[in-house]
Amino acid sequence: MIENKKKPNPIDIHVGSRIRLRRTMLGMSQEKLGESLGITFQQIQKYEKGTNRVGASRLQNISSILNVPVSFFFEDAPGDQAGGANGMAEASSSNYVVDFLSSSEGLQLNRAFVKIADPKVRRRLVDLVKSLAADAEVE
Repeated sequence: MIENKKKPNPIDIHVGSRIRLRRTMLGMSQEKLGESLGITFQQIQKYEKGTNRVGASRLQNISSILNVPVSFFFEDAPGDQAGGANGMAEASSSNYVVDFLSSSEGLQLNRAFVKIADPKVRRRLVDLVKSLAADAEVE
């Protein structure tokens, strides 16, 4: 059986995931972003999944609405050679971060964490999480 469906380009998937990451970090709905761009939330879904490619002018508008430079959407993109020999390790590491921040718990944790003004409290919280993770590995 011949498959007629074309798989999305890895760069389009990456750019879409970065759009979703930034949008969710800002607490913005797909509908609100779509309204700001004059398109439907379904179109935003397609961009975020990489099903539809984001054109240059549209990406410029999205970057303005989400208050990030266009380059944000390409950071750690597949095939990005900026990382040198460690590029693959860095890419998989950043994918983990994107996956984490795309989860409900990760997003909630991140939003709460950045509201903590005292760096010592933040450091103690990181130490707590590390110790909990270490305890979970032992069990």
